[in-house]
Parts: sequence; structure tokens; C-alpha cells
Amino acid sequence: MTPRPHTPSQTVGPFFGYALPFPGGGDIAPAGHADTITLHGHVHDGAGQPVPDAIIEIWQADPRGSLSGAPGSMRRDPVTGRGIGRDGVEFTGFGRVPTDADGHWAARTLAPGPHHDGAVPYLSLAVFARGLLHHLFTRVYLPEHADALARDPSLATLTPERRATLLARRERDALYRFDIRLQGEDETVFLDFPYAPRPLGDVRG
Repeated sequence: MTPRPHTPSQTVGPFFGYALPFPGGGDIAPAGHADTITLHGHVHDGAGQPVPDAIIEIWQADPRGSLSGAPGSMRRDPVTGRGIGRDGVEFTGFGRVPTDADGHWAARTLAPGPHHDGAVPYLSLAVFARGLLHHLFTRVYLPEHADALARDPSLATLTPERRATLLARRERDALYRFDIRLQGEDETVFLDFPYAPRPLGDVRG
């Protein structure tokens, strides 16, 4: 028997939008919470064009710095099995949002606290997009922590220009912008981790 040739490898996507987004995936803050902030931005490819079918996952500490989260990010109708989203009460520390036709994404959440003494608060992002063999990890720091970020030893090897790609920009009260550039000029800093959360496959709740 003649062995069959290996199937050629392919890049990921575009297929994320069929099953992975869920209702309220960007509503991380409990409904009506007074301290809700909105984080939004665009995903751009190496040519500066918007990426219309990316998925952004957000993992973060709560305002007290707790990483324990809570179940309930994705709930299903017991009769139909369809996703019905969050309970609107608990802060789970997890979000999943797709980009739209303009490459735009948005999430409503609470500002994270430091997860240990001396830590600079941040939100972890996992980025999934067409053309990527593996998802990418980055962080979002709020501009209120810019000075502390510059002193963070874990990012000491970055130039100020590269470190700036990890900072969200405050547009107005409770509204922050964080654009993600996958390649090219002003490419976002992406991080390597020996161990990372299991995005996409293990939703909290």
C-alpha cells in the first residue's frame, strides 16, 4: 500500500464566529455596576488593515486583585442547550469578544487590582486571528499605572516605545482604547509564557 501524503498544514481560521462567541461575552462587569469601564480597540494586520474575524479573550483580576474568578461566564438554556450568557451578577474575570467587520472589539469590565503586593495591575489578552498558527498573548495596562509600568522589572528589557504598546489610552471618563497590531510598525508586544490559561476550550462556568 502506498502511504498517503501528509495533509498540508493550514493557518487558523477564519471560523471563530460560529460557536465560540457567547451572549454577553464582553460584559465582564456585573450589570449596572457603578465602576464599570469600557475597553475597546481595533485589531490590525501587518498591512494595517482591520481583521474582521478575530477573537479577543480577556482574563483579569478583580478590583481587589483576586484571580479566583467565579463560575457563570457562559450559561446554557437547560431545554435548548443554547448559550444564554452571564447571570449579570457575578464578576468572573473572563471575557470573549469577536471583532466586527471593521476589526473593532469592546468589553465592559472593572479595573483590575494588583494580584500581589507591588504588582502593576493589568488585563491579560489572548488574540486569535486568521494567519496565526498559535494564539498570541499580550497585556493591557491602564494609563493610571504608566509610571509603575516603567519600573516593572519583568518589562525592563523593552524600550519606552515598545512598552507603550501595552498601555491603553484614556479617551474620556471610564473609556479606554487599546489597539492591537499583529505585525509591522508599532507592533503590539506579545509575551511568551511557560504556562498559560486554556483559552477557548475551558470557559469559566
